[in-house]
Amino acid sequence: MWEVYKKGFKQYLQLEKSLSPNSVEAYLHDVDKLTQYLALQTVTLTPANIQLKDLQNFVQWIALLGMTATSQARIISGLKGFFRYCTQEQIASSNPTELLEAPKTKRHLPDVLAFNEIEKMIAQIDLSTNEGSRNKAILETMYSCGLRVSETINLQISCLYLDVGFIRVVGKGNKERLVPIGSDAVKYIRIYKEQVRLHQHMQKHQEDILFLNNRGKQLSRVMIFYIIKKQTQKAGIQKNISPHTFRHSFATHLVEGGADLRAVQEMLGHESITTTEIYTHLDRDFLRSTLQQFHPAYHTKRPS
Repeated sequence: MWEVYKKGFKQYLQLEKSLSPNSVEAYLHDVDKLTQYLALQTVTLTPANIQLKDLQNFVQWIALLGMTATSQARIISGLKGFFRYCTQEQIASSNPTELLEAPKTKRHLPDVLAFNEIEKMIAQIDLSTNEGSRNKAILETMYSCGLRVSETINLQISCLYLDVGFIRVVGKGNKERLVPIGSDAVKYIRIYKEQVRLHQHMQKHQEDILFLNNRGKQLSRVMIFYIIKKQTQKAGIQKNISPHTFRHSFATHLVEGGADLRAVQEMLGHESITTTEIYTHLDRDFLRSTLQQFHPAYHTKRPS
């Protein structure tokens, strides 16, 4: 019974919400957890008759399995999406998740690279190789534009407007945005395109993909992780660095420099300003450390 609803939900996520395959699978996985729990119950429950109390019992069950608060919150978010779909399609007359509360999660601020650390990582790239030329263009572009790893590997030549300093990025849910690109990134994209990529044999349907591997195919997400890990080690940086760190650093440096939060939201492609607001927390830490470092009250001993 639930398989029919899940199939309809999958089509809804793919066609109406235009979510990526990974996002669709994550939503379906959340619903799978609920159906696993329901299979253990003596009463048969459907989306039409399941109640808030049943879902609260389910949340207690996944907590007893040892699932972290963050994982619980993610599953609850997925179920809220599923039951919104059910009410929209009139599978259920009401949404039982409306009052379902997720456990409080501690928001961990990500590691951020200082500008000089990013410069150091990029400086370690060996530009005498074709691979090095490509990798420099990749890292310069990721930091200059705050791209997600998926946006980087999917970046198309037809979306480059380098003469006017912009690129067109296809983000989550196939939403497009125009992002300014810095002169250094423009310079190294052009070098890579004209001196390396131009002479590569490329696979069919890869003609418009900007960054290619040595077999002429689109790079994988894993390859971007590998490139960044390698450069982190070469630069001797002792931080937990991933491709997303470049995006976090891009946003943090903008906010620290006084950029308008709405502008940062637009460049990052965040649907909600709440997501962008994490960088104001990072900025407060920066402001606090600046105050402690430079304000005379923190360094002057006063008579008691």
